[in-house]
Amino acid sequence: MNDGALLFESFMLMLIGMGIVFSFLLLLVGILRLMSALILRLAPAEEPPAVPSPAAAPLPADTSEDLIAVITAAIARYRAPR
Repeated sequence: MNDGALLFESFMLMLIGMGIVFSFLLLLVGILRLMSALILRLAPAEEPPAVPSPAAAPLPADTSEDLIAVITAAIARYRAPR
């Protein structure tokens, strides 16, 4: 066999191999889409029940002066230049 014939056969083998892989991938995508449509038709997705958001707990009327001081110090330290 000369180089030209060998190159032509290798090119044909490459095209056949790529065609088989491409065909298999197309078949796989088609099967997956078909299965997805079938699943959605047989068992549609259920919407979760609406859960009411919990109401914010009211703050106690007698807030501690220490708590306010700690929060103020934390805010001041956070805002301080680094």
